[in-house]
Amino acid sequence: MNFFSHLECGYCSKIYDKNKIWNLCPDCGKPLLARYDIESARKNFNREVLKEREKTLWRYFEMLPVRIEYKLSLGEGFTPLLKAEKLGSEVEIENLFIKDEGLNPTTSFKARGLCLAISKAFEFGIKEVSIPSAGNAAGAMSAYAALAGIKSFVFMPKDVPEPFVAECKALGADVALVDGLITNCGKLVAEGVKKYGWFDVSTLKEPYRIEGKKTMGYEIAEQLNWNLPDVIIYPTGGGTGLVGMWKAFDEMEKLGWINSKRPRMVSVQADGCAPMVKAFNEGMEFAEMWTGAKTTADGLRVPAAIGDFLILRAIRESNGIAISVSDEDLIEGAKQIGKTTGIFAAPEGGATLAALKKLKANNWIKADETVVLFNTGSGHKYMHLYK
Repeated sequence: MNFFSHLECGYCSKIYDKNKIWNLCPDCGKPLLARYDIESARKNFNREVLKEREKTLWRYFEMLPVRIEYKLSLGEGFTPLLKAEKLGSEVEIENLFIKDEGLNPTTSFKARGLCLAISKAFEFGIKEVSIPSAGNAAGAMSAYAALAGIKSFVFMPKDVPEPFVAECKALGADVALVDGLITNCGKLVAEGVKKYGWFDVSTLKEPYRIEGKKTMGYEIAEQLNWNLPDVIIYPTGGGTGLVGMWKAFDEMEKLGWINSKRPRMVSVQADGCAPMVKAFNEGMEFAEMWTGAKTTADGLRVPAAIGDFLILRAIRESNGIAISVSDEDLIEGAKQIGKTTGIFAAPEGGATLAALKKLKANNWIKADETVVLFNTGSGHKYMHLYK
């Protein structure tokens, strides 16, 4: 059994029936979040049982919104949390770790969220799904839709690296390349939803992708023996992972698994597309659309995020920060990660190291703090950047 009880709007707090298909809150148009019967879970879900569980994100199925008989799995989750000793020595951080999400199916952290979203679509009997994507999310959706026998429709900017297009096509998706950004792709998905009735699995436009991403928070706690790090540095496009982890920490404290200590959450964006950084620095609740978005890190080229207020809320509640880095520094960061750890990092992963260096230089991060960097994908789909 799981303890999924209802859906709640992350902004206006309206409650919705978990047994109906929802995208955004019908009242205010903001993201819906899955909520759980914490009291029952606290009594019946002990973290000790995890020792015998499969090493996938489904080890936490009691706190996931899918009935277990509908789970779709390609082995996603429970990625290694690696102590980066040589890299830590170079940047003078004694306890530096890298969470390597590139080892997920379809080689990115997107497998977590789309695994849950498509499993839930499968449970609801949905036949067609669609997504706007910079690449990795499209591949993940295509994979799980193929596993479920669900038809998938992908909209990507026409300048995404070719491996993303090839992956989606090989997995049976109907792929449309769009002259524009991911926001332009999103508009075409919205039109298709109205015209054809597709289920839209865009970032935070349905309640379930975030539930897959939150398992990164559960895993970090478990892998660090239920002690959270001082700082988590996370590359932020749509921001589902950052919001999901913040949600996971709250759930785990209520379950009695961890104490009230929280990491400072660092949101990293590219200089050429940094709407969260601008909104954070200006004290805004919502982020303005970023004009002229440009970066070699495709996953960071998101000029507007529907969950902007949730991202900013998590950063501020954690006493964290939003920071941007240059394309040159994030590529150099990816290369330094590779040379010191053996991890072939995506450019978005490289951005976290570039941010760490800036924050260490201004003493925002201290040498004796425990820091976790997120490498959100493999560099294999970005090989043109590493020549």
